[in-house]
Amino acid sequence: MTVKAARLLETADVVLHDKLPGPEILERIPEEKREDVGKRAGGEWTPQEYTNKRLVELAREGKTVVRLKGGDPFVFGRGGEEMEHLAAEGIPFEVVPGITSAIGGPGTAGIPVTHRDHASSVSFVTGHEDPTKEESAVNWEALAATGGTLVVLMGVGKLPDYTAALRDAGMDPETPVALVERATWPEMRVATGTLETIVGVRDEAEIEPPAVTVVGEVAATRERVVEFLRNRTGELDSPDAAATPEGEGGDE
Repeated sequence: MTVKAARLLETADVVLHDKLPGPEILERIPEEKREDVGKRAGGEWTPQEYTNKRLVELAREGKTVVRLKGGDPFVFGRGGEEMEHLAAEGIPFEVVPGITSAIGGPGTAGIPVTHRDHASSVSFVTGHEDPTKEESAVNWEALAATGGTLVVLMGVGKLPDYTAALRDAGMDPETPVALVERATWPEMRVATGTLETIVGVRDEAEIEPPAVTVVGEVAATRERVVEFLRNRTGELDSPDAAATPEGEGGDE
C-alpha cells in the first residue's frame, strides 16, 4: 500500500475492509475499528447496498471512515459505485489510489505486463462478471486480436471458458499463460503453462482464488529470471519442486 494509505489507516475511526488485504495490513488496525464487508465467490457475501448504506451512516455520525480494498479501488473493485453513492448522499470523500494486483501480482512473480520485445499493450479483464447480465460484455475475439498481454482478474473458476474462447478466436494454443495465486502473501504460488494446458495445470496444482491470470508472451519471462528472483514463496515456487509437463510446477 502507499504511505498515505498507511497513514490514513492509523487515523481512521472505522475501517470497512474487504477480504483481500493481507493479514499484515489488517493487523495494523485495532480490532474494534475493523468491520468486514467483504465478498468471496461461493462464500461469505456482504450486499453492496449494505456497504453503501454503512459508509453514509458512519460519515454522518462524524466519524473518519476508510473503505479499504485489495488492490486499486477502481480496478474491478466497485470503488466507482461507492464514490457515486457518497456523492449522491452529499458525503465528501477523497480517493487514495492503490496498487492493482493486475500489475503488482505478475510483477511480484517476475512477469512484466509489458515488454519491448513481447508486448506493447495490456488489457485488464474481469473473469467474474455480474451474474445478472444476459450476456458477457467481454469481447474475447477482439482481445485475442490485440497481440498484447491479457490480465484476467477473478478468473480461476472461469479459466476453461475464456481460454477456450481465446483459442476459438484464433489465439495460438501455445501462448504462454501464468497463474499467480495470493501474490505477495507467504502462501504465494505460481503455475505456468500454455493456453492449451493451463486448465490441467490449475487442477493439478489446485490453484484457488484469489489469483491473477496472465496470458501472453510476457508470461514466459518468468522462467528466464526465476532462479534469481528473491521473493519466491510457496512450495510450488521452490527450485526443488516437481515440474509440470508445461513448465514450473507450481499460480486470485
